[in-house]
Amino acid sequence: QVQLVESGGGLVQAGGSLRLSCAASGRTFNSYAIGWFRQAPGKEREFVAAISRSGGSTYYADSVKGRFTISRDNGKNTVYLQMNSLKPEDTAVYYCARKSGTGSYYSTGPYDYWGQGTQVTVSS
Repeated sequence: QVQLVESGGGLVQAGGSLRLSCAASGRTFNSYAIGWFRQAPGKEREFVAAISRSGGSTYYADSVKGRFTISRDNGKNTVYLQMNSLKPEDTAVYYCARKSGTGSYYSTGPYDYWGQGTQVTVSS
């Protein structure tokens, strides 16, 4: 039984920052890589960032590289997405997901459990 719950979304002005959290259930949290994806109205769900099981490797979409930072605290069963220098183009519902096994970090296919999403809105 796996549950992922996102939090930390909200309304911010361009240039501002938000920190999203993904809290996961289960004592096997450390065995899985975690990814962040986002979906804007009328658009496909797209990859944002991912982190390996140990946190030793991170992956970012070109659109967020240098602005967003993914991290994890396995002791707290939590993955974070620090979002700085936010742009209106970042407006979307943000989802965290568990990567079940091997495969590309950048596509939705390898991810088997998803959270409910948290809304991020960047104005002006």
